[in-house]
Amino acid sequence: MTTALIYLLVMLLVAAVVFLVAAVVFGRGEELAPLAPGSSPTRLPAQDITGDDIRSVKFQLVLRGYKMAEVDWVLNRLGVELDDLRAKVVELEAELAERTRGAAR
Repeated sequence: MTTALIYLLVMLLVAAVVFLVAAVVFGRGEELAPLAPGSSPTRLPAQDITGDDIRSVKFQLVLRGYKMAEVDWVLNRLGVELDDLRAKVVELEAELAERTRGAAR
């Protein structure tokens, strides 16, 4: 009985030493410091979103994938920006058509 207890204690000691050495050598494997709770790496400019802005968007990973609220927020922002751009195009096309009708008279 005593021998089994000694083997168990030695195995626990060896496992603890191996774990500590691995933790010191490899660290936690993170390239950047973790974000503060509730913060988000998701950033977009307030206006005039470009393709580079979209390509640089990063979503925070959570246990089961991306944070859905962040993805929804970005998609809503892009939808609003697209709607604004399309409305502007319609407005400019109407203005151009009006000018060409005025010049034809």
